[in-house]
Amino acid sequence: MKNKIKYTEEPMGKVKVVKDFLPPPEQLVLKEEHVKVTISLNKSSVEYFKKEAQKHHTSYQRMIRRLLDWYASQYQESA
Repeated sequence: MKNKIKYTEEPMGKVKVVKDFLPPPEQLVLKEEHVKVTISLNKSSVEYFKKEAQKHHTSYQRMIRRLLDWYASQYQESA
């Protein structure tokens, strides 16, 4: 960066205060209780999740768990 930023004491105009919408840190560290299960899945499904997980730098098991959690939550709300 060759160009330096030059700050001035000019008025900023109308300022809008944005309400803090982020959760506090203690709400971000909560862990949900997990139950270990054994399940047989189609090889093609597992390969798909492994490929997608690698693209997104995450675990394929985590992706499958989130998918199942999302699915269950959708039907729990309507029941």
